[in-house]
Amino acid sequence: MSAKAISEAKGKDLLNKFLKEEAVKNRVAPVDENICWDVLVQDHPWLQTEKLVVKPDQLIKRRGKLGLIKAGCDLAGVQEWLKSKLGKEFQVGAACGRLKNFVIEPFVKHEQKEEFYTCIYSGRHCDTILFHHEGGVEIGDVDAKALKLEVPINAELAAEEVQSKLLLHVPTAVKSQLTKFILSLYGVFKDLFFTYLEVNPLVVTEGKIYILDLAAKLDQCAEYLCKTKWGDVEFPPPFGRDALPEEAYIADLDAKSGASLKLTILNKKGRIWTMVAGGGASVIYADTICDLGGASELANYGEYSGAPSEQQTYEYAKTVLGLMTQEKHEKGKVLIIGGGIANFTNVAATFKGIVKALREFQQQLVEHNASIYVRRAGPNYQEGLRVMRELGNTLGVPINVYGPETHMTAIVSMALGKKELPPTPKPLKTTANFLITAGMQSPGPSRHGSVSDFGKASDSSSRTSVSSEMFVNGEAEENPRSLFTSKTKAIIWGMQQRAVQGMLDFDYSCSRKAPSVVAMIYPFTGDHKQKFYWGHKEILVPVYKSMSDCMKKHRDADVLVSFASLRSAYESTLETMNYPQIRTIAIIAEGIPENLTRHLIKVANEKNVNIIGPATVGGVKPGCFKIGNTGGMLDNILASKLYRAGSVAYVSRSGGMSNELNNIMALNTNGVYEGVAIGGDRYPASTFMDHILRYQDEPDIKMIVLLGEVGGTEEYDIVTAIKEKRITKPLVAWCIGTCAKMFTSEVQFGHAGACANAETETAIAKNTALRAAGAHVPRSFDELGSVIKQVYNNLVADGSIVPAPEQAPPTVPMDFSWARELGIIRKPASFLTSICDERGHELLYAGIPITDIFKEDMGIGGVLSLLWFQRRLPKYATKFIEMCLMVTADHGPAVSGAHNTIVCARAGKDLVSCLASGLLTIGDRFGGALDAAAKQFGEAYDCGLIPMEFVNTMRKEGKLIMGIGHRVKSINNPDMRVVILKDYVKKNFPSTPLLDYAIQVEKITTSKKPNLILNVDGFIGVATVDMLNNCGCFTPEEAREFVEIGALNGLFVLGRSMGFIDLFSQTNVDTCSKSDESGHIIVNVTTDSDRSSDTTLTGITLQPAISESPLKLSNK
Repeated sequence: MSAKAISEAKGKDLLNKFLKEEAVKNRVAPVDENICWDVLVQDHPWLQTEKLVVKPDQLIKRRGKLGLIKAGCDLAGVQEWLKSKLGKEFQVGAACGRLKNFVIEPFVKHEQKEEFYTCIYSGRHCDTILFHHEGGVEIGDVDAKALKLEVPINAELAAEEVQSKLLLHVPTAVKSQLTKFILSLYGVFKDLFFTYLEVNPLVVTEGKIYILDLAAKLDQCAEYLCKTKWGDVEFPPPFGRDALPEEAYIADLDAKSGASLKLTILNKKGRIWTMVAGGGASVIYADTICDLGGASELANYGEYSGAPSEQQTYEYAKTVLGLMTQEKHEKGKVLIIGGGIANFTNVAATFKGIVKALREFQQQLVEHNASIYVRRAGPNYQEGLRVMRELGNTLGVPINVYGPETHMTAIVSMALGKKELPPTPKPLKTTANFLITAGMQSPGPSRHGSVSDFGKASDSSSRTSVSSEMFVNGEAEENPRSLFTSKTKAIIWGMQQRAVQGMLDFDYSCSRKAPSVVAMIYPFTGDHKQKFYWGHKEILVPVYKSMSDCMKKHRDADVLVSFASLRSAYESTLETMNYPQIRTIAIIAEGIPENLTRHLIKVANEKNVNIIGPATVGGVKPGCFKIGNTGGMLDNILASKLYRAGSVAYVSRSGGMSNELNNIMALNTNGVYEGVAIGGDRYPASTFMDHILRYQDEPDIKMIVLLGEVGGTEEYDIVTAIKEKRITKPLVAWCIGTCAKMFTSEVQFGHAGACANAETETAIAKNTALRAAGAHVPRSFDELGSVIKQVYNNLVADGSIVPAPEQAPPTVPMDFSWARELGIIRKPASFLTSICDERGHELLYAGIPITDIFKEDMGIGGVLSLLWFQRRLPKYATKFIEMCLMVTADHGPAVSGAHNTIVCARAGKDLVSCLASGLLTIGDRFGGALDAAAKQFGEAYDCGLIPMEFVNTMRKEGKLIMGIGHRVKSINNPDMRVVILKDYVKKNFPSTPLLDYAIQVEKITTSKKPNLILNVDGFIGVATVDMLNNCGCFTPEEAREFVEIGALNGLFVLGRSMGFIDLFSQTNVDTCSKSDESGHIIVNVTTDSDRSSDTTLTGITLQPAISESPLKLSNK
């Protein structure tokens, strides 16, 4: 989420630092259950000399009215008062929690008339400042009483406005002082990315301003921009819900992952537990459980989404199951493993993680009389459901498994005993069986081509265009307000090959005449071309480093789909809007700071650019265009009939739920005409109304579906539009989050905007208002499909919709990698090899007799210290050098240097040639990043850049951070070589400042993507610099010189040479003899004579250039 509350102590600390001299500095002494009064008094001597105020600091509102403030007493009085409060249970409304954090402050003597109220909060189009001349406990309804001043985005606040609009009832004597304070406070509000800042009371007495009570929220997404100013910030949980260790563990996993992992424990003794995929789906499952009477038994709220790995899902599931099996329930436990239809998450991979955890907890689940209900769909869901069904046969716990043919929340009714278990439904057609369906169009002749080829009439004439019969009333002229058409051309920002291929497959299945993707932008490489498939053909899509070059060469592109990271999305979107040809931008990134998003909205409105997102999967217009991963894999595209237009348009916040809506429309209507997920952030760039008004003006759209949610007030604009007859088409609407009022403490749901700040923002209030205005509102999400079907049938009955006969789409071949993932095909290995970890010896001398070297057992590290550094290094340093050689000696045959060595050996070249071939591949992308990493990190550290500034600087300069990133390893699957070295260095080096700096950088990069770890090259680079700088053997100039001359890369060259020599000796080809009758080539491999006779060859697969036949190896 974005807006998160901070403690009063932290808020005042920030104001102390940045409010300058406009208010008296706050003095705050924190108190918790581990308080040591002597230490506290020593740190805050004023506690013994001044009158004091003490109050809890746990996000509790109206503390004064609750009797939770003690004012005007001395330290003894504070201690006495805390005896009855500290560590005790306390009831605040429906929430019951323990009072465990207090603050003590100096008591400010003043009169009631000297108390004021002020509050600043951010909105979509402006910041609002409230001020009232009477503050304190009895202020009452400030929204009705306070004067209001709205400051537009990027506008400067003027002193004249403050005085004329806010300070009308303020005594003249303090008006000037309060004006300066408000101006300064608003400046801090903007600079530090506050989203809410309330001071009550604000006291002006004896010519000074005091901030007595403070409530504040920060935009958590702005941490990468404000880390230097904020310092360390903790976001405490709401009062009444203590953060459990398990919640903290999942939060830590979430921070280290590019996926989203959330867990909130509502009732540890609850009977109903959930593991739900997707932010929107998680809210809907909680709603349905509460609607069916399970609110008091709902144990947790949470989600896993964003394509978590099998290991991450295993950790998440293990945590939930550990909590679930702590206490028994007389009725047994229920586990609901649910979710919508995923867009890009590999369902099988996540389910394998869940299955692993379920097996570990088999005994506990049996003892707790658990039953499990599963419903899921999306990429590779067939394999996931199969694995889950097989588990049910052996687990000893009933597991009921359903796919997309079953309504998403139907399993809730089954789990709570409200509905009988249905017979196993007939599966929908899926990836594995749609390929050879009769009636599908046959592919044209295969050939290679380029995107530019599709501009030629001769090439496109053979393609089958979309028949008018596929549309409800024939293909009408394109609406000028349409975002997408069958001729839309898009540019993709980011190297997202999978998403691009998905878009091209969608285009092909829609019988488009040309691909929708015409180019890609990726500023981190030079201009080149990427290969993709267009049906059976291979085409090349140009990739540009410069956006300017891309726009000049593709002036017909009017859509940009941005996969830029949250740190890059703002600047790249601003740059995009400088090109008038771009009419629509989709921003996929989640976590863009709200102030930046609001500025994008302002600029987009000024330039008449449509933005979908941020934090969205995108949208789809069947038969025309889809954004990125919207709609999921091709099997779901076909099952949901997204290859041709229907009559129903929808708009949703949730990207995951948009795919579920596609399925609901396909099952209950003639399909989707257009669907957009506007994004889950508080301020999506486009609103529900923007799209619904487009739908209203589109003749071929006959009915509209809205999936709103708790939080915000945008749904009331739709209520007004219905009442004013601006919206006249049938509208089916449902707002998710109806369960929010049933929780005793505030729960932040999966989306940043899914949190009600007023009664009108609740889902129940919105549904009531929509129903009263005339929208078709079901009683629950469970009934949404039924209501949609009823409205659709009515439109068919009155002739508004005339269903058209179906036409089969063209056959789209399956990618090899995905077919292998599904287990449909297998590929034999070309050849097999085994790599041993061998170490060689080198003749050593360096001013010390060789006999002394052996006598003193200096080892290789000692010898290298003499040869390379011309001095004898401490024992821990030489040991470190040896460890570096050991861990870099080999890393398998699949890396570029090893591959070159193998290929040269197969070609019959000698050892030196093979070794040189491998060594020549060493560079920044393979092994040679030691020097570059040492230089980059060292320069940043020496310049005083904090890690966040270093990362931001490298990104702005378009440079990769050397030593960061790994293809396979990640923060959750660490490289054991780095783990071993890190343990040794931390235990033995006298100081590691540069390594500590690099580890902080790693924390930032892995929060973006879990495989952006400090790899072995980077670790050796920074650790060696620490060794040179802190071992006492070098001057700073000498240490710097060794880095400059490339001595660090020498460690990798020397270490990996051992591995390359080993590859040469093991893969030396004797002969390449005859083929057998199956066409396989028999290759005889000779192993070294001193190896054991039972040497086996196992390992990697390579495809030789000389033949497409797989190679069989016989071991001699």
